[in-house]
Amino acid sequence: RMLTRTPSVVAQVFLLLSIVLVIAIAVIQINQQQVLSPGLKYGIVLDAGSSRTTVYVYEWPAEKENNTGVVSQTFKCNVKGPGISSYESSPGALAKPLDDCLNKVKERIPVHLHKNTSVYLGATAGMRLLRLQNESAANEVLASIQNYFRAQPFEFRGAQIITGPEEGVYGWITANYLMGNFLERNLWRTWVHPYRKETMGALDLGGASTQISFIPEDSEEHFNSTLQVKLYGYSYNVYTHSYQCYGRDEAEKRLLALLLQKSNASANVDNPCYPQNYNTAITMKNFFGSLCTQSLRPANYYPNQLVNFHGTGDPGLCQEMVSLLFNFTACRDREDCPFNGIHQPKAKGNFVAFSGFYYTINALNLSGHFSLDDFNSSMWFFCSQSWAQLQFMLPKFEEIYARSYCFSANFIYYLLVHGYNFNAETWPRIHFQKEVGNSSIAWSLGYMLSLTNMIPAEGKLIQLPLKPPLFAGLLVFLTATALLCLLFLVYLCIVSHHRKNIPQVEHVFIPE
Repeated sequence: RMLTRTPSVVAQVFLLLSIVLVIAIAVIQINQQQVLSPGLKYGIVLDAGSSRTTVYVYEWPAEKENNTGVVSQTFKCNVKGPGISSYESSPGALAKPLDDCLNKVKERIPVHLHKNTSVYLGATAGMRLLRLQNESAANEVLASIQNYFRAQPFEFRGAQIITGPEEGVYGWITANYLMGNFLERNLWRTWVHPYRKETMGALDLGGASTQISFIPEDSEEHFNSTLQVKLYGYSYNVYTHSYQCYGRDEAEKRLLALLLQKSNASANVDNPCYPQNYNTAITMKNFFGSLCTQSLRPANYYPNQLVNFHGTGDPGLCQEMVSLLFNFTACRDREDCPFNGIHQPKAKGNFVAFSGFYYTINALNLSGHFSLDDFNSSMWFFCSQSWAQLQFMLPKFEEIYARSYCFSANFIYYLLVHGYNFNAETWPRIHFQKEVGNSSIAWSLGYMLSLTNMIPAEGKLIQLPLKPPLFAGLLVFLTATALLCLLFLVYLCIVSHHRKNIPQVEHVFIPE
């Protein structure tokens, strides 16, 4: 009997051990697996604006959220010199200024990822104007950029001129993305879509065009003027409009052209928007060379003729002149049509105003959001200063910008109040902002986000404590051991049961 008990105990111990080991190995294998992220992906966007080109480097984890990368800006570089549209007569000269920024970019992105990093160039209103004026020159500029990037280690995805509505919508995407209106982290640190979060409108002021984009009260009603955007698995109907020639620089060229037209003297002109005692000489080509001022060009137009502008610093007269840049009669008092005959639904909700809007507000020593009265009094005070006083008022003094801030402020007032119909009550809903965290509010991030919908995601690599063949081998071995022990125990049970029954049978046949 001792002999049967010993193998039974040994088999039970082996069976238990096998079961415990199978469970332990399975638990360790599941819990200790390491998810190795496939690392970071990079993208480069060149924002080729009318006045300058800015290079942005974006990065995101190679595994994605609902088909759209969770992107952040890691580097920004302003290319020296003017915008690319200024190189119409010497497209080859574009390479040198780009080199400085691109060399810095190469240091920021790991060398082994260079060939897999996509580069996109989007040109905006400056190039849109050049293409209308001289299509072959615009094509040559883009071809020169293509050639430049062929020699770079990155994967160039083309240089294209984006449309005004695209620029507006990409700016809207950037603003809302950075404000966390599309994605937010929950308690478990995973990205989720925010519950019932309102989006913000976007106001962008460039050098050659300005854009307004927001989700109207009833997007069905304004179906023709809305664009559908799909991000993180959700759709948005965004109203957007881009006003060509209403960028800061082009609007000012139109003002100078109007002042010259209204002045009797063709060589000396008073400018109420320039500071008192400021004098400058500008060639006619400088402001009449643009497509935006072509209709104002005088009969005796000599491109190289100089015009002397004398600043009078008169806020009231400046405002009067700025109002002439808008055509308020084209709408014939229709409520949903503020100016230039363009249909616009009523501006709804909060707005973020960036780029040119922000820089002008900053020069007036204002920030964030404030009342319309505060804006008006700051503008009036600023516009009444002499040129000598301004040099002490501005945090960063650059003549070409300093002389124009009074004009810009009046232009912004007319655009927002008489153009987009903001009033004393709704004005504080506009937040003037340059960036969120370290990321600039610009259309380029929205462009990148939309393009990451097309960039394939990479799966996560799972690293297990035991290599799959070893894990499988151990499981098979231990399961087989457990089964053998179980069979052996069943056999022992049967044998012992059989032995118990034998004496009873003998007892039956014992004769009395």
